[in-house]
Amino acid sequence: MKLSKEARKGARLLFNAACPNGKLDEAKVRQVLVSVEQRRPPQSGQILHEFYRLVRLLIERSTATVETAVALSIAQKSEVQAALRQRFGSDVNATFSVNSDLIAGTRVRVGSDVYDSNIRDRLARLRQGLSH
Repeated sequence: MKLSKEARKGARLLFNAACPNGKLDEAKVRQVLVSVEQRRPPQSGQILHEFYRLVRLLIERSTATVETAVALSIAQKSEVQAALRQRFGSDVNATFSVNSDLIAGTRVRVGSDVYDSNIRDRLARLRQGLSH
């Protein structure tokens, strides 16, 4: 769907109103949605679609998913959380999970960024390189 320049600008204005200081305020997001519903501006569907995309991206950038081959201790989790906050900002929250398929290593996903350092994927790349 091609967004008009006006719809993109309107969505950005709404997003800035809902996210003072770059932090998502749930109450303000609700206010923005109620305001758009009541006023029904031209291209409201496009505006809301783009607004949703901007909010989703902000949430994804502040959520880190950390997969490890073995369970981490509390101290290790704290260390990883501190490193993530230093790299991506203080509002990043990490969720930790164990994925034994990784064999060894870690995979971290923050927004659309993936930091992958695990044996399974390295072996797969090596196998692919050798097959050519």
